[in-house]
Parts: sequence; structure tokens; C-alpha cells
Amino acid sequence: MTTSPLEALLELCRRDPRYKLPAYVFLSEAMDYAHRALGLGAEKPSEPLPSQAAEPEAGAEKKPGPEQTKKPAPEQTKKPAPEQTKKPKQEPLAKPEQEESDKEAGRHVSGQQLCEAIRIYALEQFGYLAKPVLNSWGIRSTSDFGEMVYNLIAIGQMRKTKDDRREDFDNVFDFDQGLRESFSIHVPPGE
Repeated sequence: MTTSPLEALLELCRRDPRYKLPAYVFLSEAMDYAHRALGLGAEKPSEPLPSQAAEPEAGAEKKPGPEQTKKPAPEQTKKPAPEQTKKPKQEPLAKPEQEESDKEAGRHVSGQQLCEAIRIYALEQFGYLAKPVLNSWGIRSTSDFGEMVYNLIAIGQMRKTKDDRREDFDNVFDFDQGLRESFSIHVPPGE
């Protein structure tokens, strides 16, 4: 039985009640914000998801199995008459917005970059209340972002590179200074 991404997240919240579901949703939004608004992320190969680990690497030579070495039966080699041949309807491989989304999904953001994107995004979304909102979801330091990211990696909803470490999220910024003291209201001139 396969589970949906939402079901996997709900199960994760049951297993690790430190962080609330809105915290994971916010983390996902902040990752998107890091890519789209801040332009963060370099093209780096990520480690395969747990379900892909058993698959051979791309470009690796596959040994043909018995089903691949059999020659087709003579009746299978006959070509169908032209009136029997139907061309499949050609559809675009991906929609432009899907291509952009797929491209961004392959871009890697470091732990420090993600923490900074989260800080900026939290201030944009919640203003001076950013720290209390994050605290209400169980997030009290940048280390919590690392815990959440590695929880998502464990359930296959995020990936990491061979250079990533959980410690990359530790002490990136102080919550009081990064979420309270750096908050400012910008009033456009003439208003």
C-alpha cells in the first residue's frame, strides 16, 4: 500500500510530535521561496531516494535478462497493414511551469542558505510575530530546521547531497536577533 505525501507527513508528525504540520508546510514554502524569490540553489546531484537505491545508476550497463535475449516469434515480426497502424496522439512532455518546477526541484540549497531563506520568508509572512509563530510550531532554533529537513529526507520528501550534514543547520542565526531585532517596517517615501 502506497501512502500519499500528506499521509507520510501526518505519520511523521505522529512519530515526531516536536514539530507541527504547519511547520513542515512552511518549510516547503520557504524552500520554494529560496529558489524562486532569492535565486538560491546550485545544480548538484542528490543522493537517490530510499526507493531508488536498489536501482542501477544511469549509464550503468545492464545485463540482458532471459526475456530480453529471446527472439520474437515469426508472427510478431510481421508489420501491420497501414490501416491497422494508429499513431499515438503526441502530447507535450511537460508543461512550461512543470519544467520550471522540475528544474528548481533539482537545485540544491545548503543548510545555511535554507536557514537564511526561512528567516527572510518568516519576516515577510509574519513580521514581528515570526518568532512566536515558529515557536508555536515547535521551532526554537535553526537546529530545528535541520531536524525537520532530515525527517523529510527519511520519508523521501527531500534529498541531500553527499556533502550535506545535519550539523549544517546548527547556530546559523540567533532567533531573537534574526527574527525580532532585524525586523523593520519599510514605509515608501511620500506616504
